[in-house]
Amino acid sequence: MESSLRVRSLKEVPSARDFASGIESTNVPAVFSGCVKDWKAFSNWNPCNGGLDYLQERVGLCVVEAMLSDSAPVFYGDIRSHERVPLPFSAFIGLCKKRMHHSEDGSCVKSDRHGLPDASSEYDSKPYEDASHQIYLAQVPIINTETEERVQLGSLREDIQTPAFLEDKVLVAINLWMNNAQARSSTHYDPHHNLLCVVSGCKQVVLWPPSASPMLYPMPIYGEASNHSSVPLEDPNFSNYPRAQCLMEHSQKVILQAGDALFIPEGWFHQVDSDDLTIAVNFWWRSNVTLNMSEHMDAYYLRIILRRLTDREMDRVLPIASLAQMENINRHTDHNDNGLDQACEGKDLKGKEVEQRFTSHALEPLAILALHELVSLVHGHVNAAEQRQPVQSASTTAPAASVKDECIKVVRPSSFGLEDDPVAKIFWTLHPITLKNVFLAMVENFPRTLEALILHLLSPVGAEVLTRKFDRMDQQITKEERDRFYQAFYGAFDDQFTAMDAILKGKELFALQAYKNVLDKYLGVDWRGPKPGSDETS
Repeated sequence: MESSLRVRSLKEVPSARDFASGIESTNVPAVFSGCVKDWKAFSNWNPCNGGLDYLQERVGLCVVEAMLSDSAPVFYGDIRSHERVPLPFSAFIGLCKKRMHHSEDGSCVKSDRHGLPDASSEYDSKPYEDASHQIYLAQVPIINTETEERVQLGSLREDIQTPAFLEDKVLVAINLWMNNAQARSSTHYDPHHNLLCVVSGCKQVVLWPPSASPMLYPMPIYGEASNHSSVPLEDPNFSNYPRAQCLMEHSQKVILQAGDALFIPEGWFHQVDSDDLTIAVNFWWRSNVTLNMSEHMDAYYLRIILRRLTDREMDRVLPIASLAQMENINRHTDHNDNGLDQACEGKDLKGKEVEQRFTSHALEPLAILALHELVSLVHGHVNAAEQRQPVQSASTTAPAASVKDECIKVVRPSSFGLEDDPVAKIFWTLHPITLKNVFLAMVENFPRTLEALILHLLSPVGAEVLTRKFDRMDQQITKEERDRFYQAFYGAFDDQFTAMDAILKGKELFALQAYKNVLDKYLGVDWRGPKPGSDETS
């Protein structure tokens, strides 16, 4: 976990200015110890101090929307995994009281009813008694600025004090969260900034930054539960979710006691475990980023973000740091002639001829070895293709030591990773100047081999590596040297525009595969479509 993403823990509540500039703007979670201990709710709602009676008196007549789930104690956000059922709040209070009375530790069993009717008399809780552990009051609105008609517990607002550092925020909602048995909310992120305040009980929150999305396998972006992870963390199947094996290495765990508050920035995945009879309130508000996003700019922002993620995925496959390190190692490696002889010995494709031809051209041993390997790869593919179906070459130039007068067209590999592509591997390990010298030697002595290499053996990853090498080479030589090299390189082809097009198409195919990976990792979208027998919208 990067140090810049570590959760901060603060003993003092910050000012609005300090929160905005030093906490909210970083988009990193923070814990505020004792932040809500001065609320009326902190004392009035405490079940150990007659809080259940207080809540029943204040809102017992209200009917709330409860989450009922067969998967309890885990509550999944997808509507297919739970029901939203109307439940008299007084009936839920009755279930809480029964659970308290049956607990092993009766230290919190207090009841001062003040003549209130029993929960099971006016509002029958019996239909829910067998499923009491499957009921969770999740996200019950106390305030909702978007849909005021959904507000169910508005009378509790006066027991809650908005923290001073949120007073200038555009609040979207204030919600109640209450469970009578242990409960876990499945891993998800919120579309707003969130301040989770524990009024009574205890919560454990596991957090992941948005950058961990690929390991969490987010639900499809077009689905109803698009902000939820598809990985069941209580029993993950790593054969189905291999990237999730490293998930906990990128997580942080926070324990919130009564009175504590946790700032969860928008987009941060979190899984929340609640102890028996835990009561919490959360505030949602719109971030400055979303407030300042003009709708007419959405399409542009989408393209920018997708492009940035695609570039990052490409760099993951071809990390720049390892490229520079590999080039530096090979640039200074002392390859002696005996090693070269051993590498060429036993090859079918005139290894000695290659070595003898370029010894007089002062090619370094590593370049001669790379040249031999490239020529061998081309000839090997041509020989294999010749056995299948010879095709007349469009080339009319007689080679000095060519692939053959009638060149066999080879199917270009579709590799995306270096490990599956020997040509790309050779390009990757060579210093740009060494690779330039190898190509110039091929231009002079094996032009048709170079043509077959670029037109028929260059995979998408090979094309990406090649263009990156060209870019690095351009930074290390003069303009005159660049012009001479590219004139010689493309001049070796019967149609230089066909060569340019082959390299460009390969590079775009590499970027396309990276883009597909981005859709899968960050948006939960499989480019190939839903798998047979699967419910894509789940």
